[in-house]
Amino acid sequence: MSRMLKSLAPYWKSVVIIFVLLIAQAAGDLALPQYTSNIIDKGIINGGVEHILPEKITSEEYEYAKLFMTEAEIDIWNSCYERNDGIYELTEKSSKKLEEYDETLAIPLIMNNQMSSMAEADFKAMMAEQMGTDASALEQVSIEMLGQQMGAALTTFTQTKDDENGNPVEVTCVDVRPVMKAMSESGRMDKAALISSRDEMQSTIDTMGTTMVTSMGIAYAKNIDAKAGMDMDALQTAYLWSSGLKMVGIAFLIAAIAVLIGFFASKVGAGIGRDLRGKVYKNVISFSNAEMDKFSTASLITRSTNDVQQVQMVTVMMLRMVLYAPILGIGGIIKVVGTGAGMGWVIVLAVVVIMAFVGVLMVVAMPKFKLMQKLVDAVNLVSREILTGLSVIRAFGREKKEEDRFDKANRELTRTNLFTNRTMTFMMPVMTIIMNGVSVLIIWVAANRIDEGVMQVGAMTAFITYTMQIIMSFLMLTMMSIMLPRAMVAANRIDEVLETRSSIADPENPEQIKEHKGVVSFNHVSFKYPGANENVIEDIDFVAEPGKTTAIIGSTGCGKSTLVNLIPRLYDVTEGSITLDGVDIRKLKLEELRDELGYVPQKGILFSGTIASNISFGKDDASIEQIKEAAEIAQAAEFIESKKDQYERPIAQGGTNVSGGQKQRLSIARAIAKEPKVFIFDDSFSALDLKTDAALRKALASRVSDSTVIIVAQRISTILHADQILVMDDGKVAGKGTHEELMESCEVYQQIATSQLSAKDLERKG
Repeated sequence: MSRMLKSLAPYWKSVVIIFVLLIAQAAGDLALPQYTSNIIDKGIINGGVEHILPEKITSEEYEYAKLFMTEAEIDIWNSCYERNDGIYELTEKSSKKLEEYDETLAIPLIMNNQMSSMAEADFKAMMAEQMGTDASALEQVSIEMLGQQMGAALTTFTQTKDDENGNPVEVTCVDVRPVMKAMSESGRMDKAALISSRDEMQSTIDTMGTTMVTSMGIAYAKNIDAKAGMDMDALQTAYLWSSGLKMVGIAFLIAAIAVLIGFFASKVGAGIGRDLRGKVYKNVISFSNAEMDKFSTASLITRSTNDVQQVQMVTVMMLRMVLYAPILGIGGIIKVVGTGAGMGWVIVLAVVVIMAFVGVLMVVAMPKFKLMQKLVDAVNLVSREILTGLSVIRAFGREKKEEDRFDKANRELTRTNLFTNRTMTFMMPVMTIIMNGVSVLIIWVAANRIDEGVMQVGAMTAFITYTMQIIMSFLMLTMMSIMLPRAMVAANRIDEVLETRSSIADPENPEQIKEHKGVVSFNHVSFKYPGANENVIEDIDFVAEPGKTTAIIGSTGCGKSTLVNLIPRLYDVTEGSITLDGVDIRKLKLEELRDELGYVPQKGILFSGTIASNISFGKDDASIEQIKEAAEIAQAAEFIESKKDQYERPIAQGGTNVSGGQKQRLSIARAIAKEPKVFIFDDSFSALDLKTDAALRKALASRVSDSTVIIVAQRISTILHADQILVMDDGKVAGKGTHEELMESCEVYQQIATSQLSAKDLERKG
């Protein structure tokens, strides 16, 4: 995990931008449920009216509204309105103050609304109580007559109201406010008595829910607005359009932010992938053969491709989901608390159930996720071996067996993938069941709270949405916790490569060659491969001088190639030392050491490009004349110049479009063009016919007369005229000298010579 976080460090600016954008996206996502709630509660149920203070009010209703207000409340009321052509218009536009006044003025305005449409029976009961008589005495008295007695003109009207069972019924009502106003003006009821009547209303309201109180206040505002001539249908439509357009705008904004987040996250992910591949490649390039043997080529390919891709993908997911989940979850919790629904336990229950389920999935699937990358390595290894050795497989008729081998590795990977995928398929249906179950539970609990008047339908809808958002945020985190282990395995595998340092490195205080001659000296050198118990070569001691050819010959597996591989420090000696111009090669910088060498490996290796680019591979500034000269010496000019493109002829990857002999000659030309002080030919003439071999050695001798030449060969004819021949046998020097000297003194050399040349040839060459 620390490696992944370190990888993010260079992109901290983009990460900060993503974080800010995620906050903006979360703000938009969390705002939408509230708009949905408002559309239901305010737009549909309340007809687009948001506060209990009417937008417009007639002069008569304006004065009636003050009946049950205290002096302080009357001052607030007067400060909110201005008269215009007999109609009072609301001038207070501050949402904060209007919400405050919704609470402050709720009781007097609700009382005013109730008194404006009191049921006839309730009015007569109230009047009987005022007169000190029984209610039955007023049953036959008309409302108009009672009004005359009280000094006010009263009339009845019918209004639809809900009965005790919630069914709408037609009720005969009367507006009793004129009576109260008349009694107040005549002195029969003072202001204190009117205000004291609020106590009964207050106790009634205290038993109601806040939602019911708000609805009653909104009902007053709607009634007054309608009396003032406002088009309530138009008001509702305008509110719905306004809220809807705001939601559409927020949705478009969220979409734009999501695109930007995706862009920056992908850019960071791609950058991290590029950096990791670059670092892996740079480090692998510095590896010695020991490190290459440790990891294997197939594994290194997987680590620099599939593993990096896993890290890149999870990085993008982290930036888009892991960062977003806590922002959305915390914001959702804050919003849920703000709804005052009192159903937080539902969210806790849902989260606990989800965490338990995901925990079970992780226990089951985690071991398989960790195994996945190793199985990818295995498939990669088998695929690479089959593709590389395809011609051999066909020649030996092994197609069926290799198919079976690949099929076995592929089936193991497929089986593991299927297991993890099948395990993970349980997630979505179970999560769907959990979320739908939570929704049903919320509706069941909320229905009772709505019935009690402490919650509105829109608030329930918003609560469900916020709950789903909180659950989804936890779900995103748990999904990432499942994906993360595989990425962590991949990151650790990459880290293993990056943390591995080559055993062949530049010295801390490098020395320099003072006089560049090319003298290579082996001083009692022994070597064994890392982890091996026995030496491969032992006590090798000789000097290769400039202007002379040193040849190394011996049976297969006697250590010839291992010996010359020590010179460019592909491996380091175990015992003894190798010096170049008197300086231990371990004390030289690798760049300086290898600049002195022209190395032709046992297997000719070419790179995709052209013939010219391959020959100038070791010397970028080589002119075309130098390239041609190197090709002529290597006996490659004939086949190069016979083609139309000549030196610009394309070379396919691995040199597959040239023959083995042509590939070897181009490899030799590449070393010659470099003009090194020391030439190392590791059995580089084996693919050449005897005629070309002889011509090449003759041309080479005249060209490298002042350089040191070290040749590893299998054929006696190739090294017959060497100035010094080392005969290797089982990792040791069995003989050293010229051909003639060895024929007399070295039995191993004699056996090699007699196996390759007839007695007549030996006599003639001797």
